[in-house]
This record gives sequence, C-alpha cells and structure tokens, in this order.
Amino acid sequence: MSISTTSEFQQQRLKETLRVGIISLGCVRNTVDSEALLSHALRAGHTHADADHADIVIVNTCGFIEAAKKESIEVISDLVALKKQGRVKKIIVAGCLAQRYAEELRQGYPEVDAFVGVLRLPKDARQASAALTQPYFTYLKICESCFNQCSFCAIPGIKGKFTSRSMAAILDDVRRLDARGVKELNIVGQDVTAYGLDLYREKRLAKLLKGISGIVKGIEWLRLLYTYPAHITDELLDVIAAEPVICKYIDMPLQHINDKVLKRMNRNMTRNQTETLIKDIRRRVPGVSLRTTFIVGFPGETDKEFKELLQFIKDYPFERVGAFAYSREEGTKAYAFGDRVSAAAKQSRLAKLMAVQQVVAEDLQERFVGRTLKVLVEDSKTGRSEYDAPDVDGCVHLQRDRPLKPGQFVQARITAAAGYDLEGKVG
Repeated sequence: MSISTTSEFQQQRLKETLRVGIISLGCVRNTVDSEALLSHALRAGHTHADADHADIVIVNTCGFIEAAKKESIEVISDLVALKKQGRVKKIIVAGCLAQRYAEELRQGYPEVDAFVGVLRLPKDARQASAALTQPYFTYLKICESCFNQCSFCAIPGIKGKFTSRSMAAILDDVRRLDARGVKELNIVGQDVTAYGLDLYREKRLAKLLKGISGIVKGIEWLRLLYTYPAHITDELLDVIAAEPVICKYIDMPLQHINDKVLKRMNRNMTRNQTETLIKDIRRRVPGVSLRTTFIVGFPGETDKEFKELLQFIKDYPFERVGAFAYSREEGTKAYAFGDRVSAAAKQSRLAKLMAVQQVVAEDLQERFVGRTLKVLVEDSKTGRSEYDAPDVDGCVHLQRDRPLKPGQFVQARITAAAGYDLEGKVG
C-alpha cells in the first residue's frame, strides 16, 4: 500500500478491521492533526488502541528542528523493527517530516506502508471529534502556518500559506466542546494573533475571543498559545483583561532582543518596540503571566549580543521561558548564513540562559505565596493554575483533606514556591 497525499489517505478504506495506534510528536498543533488522523481511521471502521497493542500505527512526525527530526526518525526506526518482528502490521508516517522529506523517507524506509503529508486545515468544517487529551482540556486550532517569514523557520515551506478557519466553524466547535464537558480550551496556531488576516483582511482574534466568551457555559478557562508579538493589538489585550474566562496568560515568542539579531531573523520587531509592548501588556492586563522563547547561537550572534539577551531577561522578567539552540534548516533564508556559532558555544549559552531564568522564575513565583489560586486538578496530588499551560509549564502540588478528581476546579491556598512549581493546600 502506498499513500502519498492526505486526500488519498482520507479516502482509503482498508478491508480488514484494525486496531489503530497514534504516536503524536512535536507541538500541540500536531496533537490536533493526530486527532484528525485518528478520526479518519475510526470512520473507516477501525478501533483505537495504544500504539504498543495496535495492528497499524500512525506516527505524526515533527520536522521543525534537528532534534525533532531525530526523534521522529528514531520512532520510525523502532516501528520498522516491530513490523519485522510481526508485532505491527502496517505503518503510516504522517506530518511535517513526511511532507518535508517524502522521497528520502520512501527510499530509507521501504517497510513503511504510507507517507502522508500535513493535513489541510478545513476553513468551514468542524475540527475532528476524536480526542487524544484528557477529557477536561483540549486544543482548538484556529489557523495554520504563519503570516511572517522568519529567516530560521521552515514552517511556511512545510505548511504553505497562512490559513484561518471561519469564525462560524470555530464557534460551532466551541459549542460542541463545551457540551462535551471540556473545562479548559487552548486556542492554538502558529500565530493566533494573525487570525483573520487572510479571510477578513483584518485581525479578528479579539472579536473571536469575545464571541467565544459569550457562548461558553461549562468551559472556565480559555487560553491563547503562540501569539506573535508584532500582531498583538490594544483591542486584544483589553479583551484578555476584561473577559473572566480568558486566562491571564500570554505566550509570546520573542526569539531574541538584540536589534541586529532580530533583523537577521526577520522578526519585524526592534528591541524598543518589544520593551514598549511588554510594558503595555503588563499595564493593560494586571497580573498577567508571560511566557516566551529564545533562540541562542543564531548565525552571527556574538558573546556581546548574547550577554545583552541575558541582561534583558533580568531587566524584563518573564514568568516562563523556553530556549533552544539554533538549528540550521534547509529551505530557510538563514541556511545561507552558515552555522557560525559552534555546537559547544550554543549549548553553553543555552545552559547559561536557563540558569538565569530559573533564578528569575523562582523570584516571581514567590508572589503567589499566601494567595489563593483557582486550580484545575490533573490527578489526586497535582493541578495547574491559569498561569500554567498543559505539558510545558509548572504545576501546583496539592495538600488535601478530601479526594480530588481530575477535571475539577478547587481553591488552593499557596503555601510555598518550589522552583517552577507551587505548593498549595485545598480546604
């Protein structure tokens, strides 16, 4: 069997009923796509199973940076080994890596039964109903690809043009998820702040959030993930501040702060504009928690420019920071820049940055001690506040005098801060 396009895969109906397992790699946007792939299989009459006990395994790959590509290749190799042992009948490789390196993968892995590229984002159709998350939270994709063309990023080449879903389709999904019992809805996309620019010729995220806030009944948290700083508007910040259901949490990747590096990255932001934006966010959304990401070792980044980044983290503290060593990717503008920072220097800078951030984060965490926070319970001992996104941020370790169930909200009095986590007592 050979499937080279998504549409062909969607139309394929295997004659036998199979147990289908999904391995979803990479970002949470991939999780949404994996749910769509699973939905196709279920509609074809197959059943969902853990990948360890499946007849057919679909691996939804990530091809964003070198580390993600290596992880995807390792998973594919493991599955091929299982197939040779007779423990897996069929393997389907989907997603970004399959889209980006289809021919190379076909030649390297003839044992794979199908290679499927990235899924097309349906403008007017509903998001797939299959769920790979816990019942109480989920991700809702509102757009695909990115409006910007950062020199280091391969996503536009993989995903194609920026595409938004219609507001009507998104609101229909929200109603369905609300009725399903979802408590936390995470709005995702490569750049959710550009939502609507292609369909409506204007940024409509603020209007969309108002619409969602006006119809939800059971959903208590609405979270934004991946907001591009150049597209954040005063209207958006005011909506975030005004609507109680919207988490006071903004994930805003900056990538760097030095003007020369930002220009080479094609970020369309300067240091001055970034500092002004941060001050504006903190002023308009009191108590907001800011998350960002940085890239170290970008071609041409000097020790001086890196030290400027370290000082910026101290001067403009973020509650949450993720950092990555620059990965040189084919097909990007930055690929022509070469890789002028050594691997050792990249890793050294990465370690220094995260060490500085840990001190910053621990200081910021202390502000919660003595306060009572609303916490979404994830298991009998831990939960998350609105300032912690699932899977990437910290948690609240709960002391309780009664049983707690995943998906319920409790009020926890914060008794201590421990690194990126908090400790709280539930009455």
